[in-house]
Amino acid sequence: MTAHSSPLLARISTERDRLPPSEGKVADRILAQPHTVINQPIARIAAQAGVSEPSVVRFCQRLGYRGIQSFKLALTRSLATTQPAGVMDVASNEPLEGLAAKVMDRQIATLIQTRNNLDHQALERAIGLLANASRIELYGHGASGLVAEDAQHKFFRLGSPVAAYTDPHNHAISAAVIPPDAVIIAISHTGRSRDLLDSLAIAQQREIPIIGLTRPGTPLAKLATVRLHVEVDEDTDVYTPMLSRLTHLALLDVLAVGVALRAGAAGRERLGQIKTVLNARR
Repeated sequence: MTAHSSPLLARISTERDRLPPSEGKVADRILAQPHTVINQPIARIAAQAGVSEPSVVRFCQRLGYRGIQSFKLALTRSLATTQPAGVMDVASNEPLEGLAAKVMDRQIATLIQTRNNLDHQALERAIGLLANASRIELYGHGASGLVAEDAQHKFFRLGSPVAAYTDPHNHAISAAVIPPDAVIIAISHTGRSRDLLDSLAIAQQREIPIIGLTRPGTPLAKLATVRLHVEVDEDTDVYTPMLSRLTHLALLDVLAVGVALRAGAAGRERLGQIKTVLNARR
């Protein structure tokens, strides 16, 4: 990530040569590793820049912030909302502090991007289908299969008859025999798994509603009755899916909470009963 990919870092870079020497050192420290600064106390920032703590405060005030905390909050927002979500900007010798900050900042940026681009009408329709379904079945392979199993646990707690299938043979059988008033949630980042698409085609022929969590324009998106698009440019050649998996988990959390709210007092009573049973086992 370059300094100019964030408006705040671009501003610091532009102002750098006009700053007093001590504040210039603070600017250099921030521009070199902006992600690590966010979680560091002022004493450490000052020590690494080779200046006094008041110099760090004066630098923040020169940029229009009251102090280090308001500056770090602005820096966090700037990095999260402008960072390219699909770029793994981690060097082979990346310090652990920078590694943690970069990975988490990418995740934050992706969730913010998904939230801002969410189709609320599609979300409302999906929650309505799930709240009225006689049964919920989830299909997914690989990392998406793990997401499906996590969602199964969520909907199970809500009292919904639910199953997650990660084996192609099983979800093909499911698509052929699932009740007509059931709903399928299909999860796939690429949206191009042939086995998954074949099963969904069977369900589509039977007019079973399909909620698709995938990228726009994929074959899965075209088969889905309701599309919850997750547009994440993720390189999975080296790293296993992280951003898409995290976003799918978050969207399924939203769906589960939406279904729970639709259940009203009866749903709250059911969750209370579950909590009572679990507390007795702790």
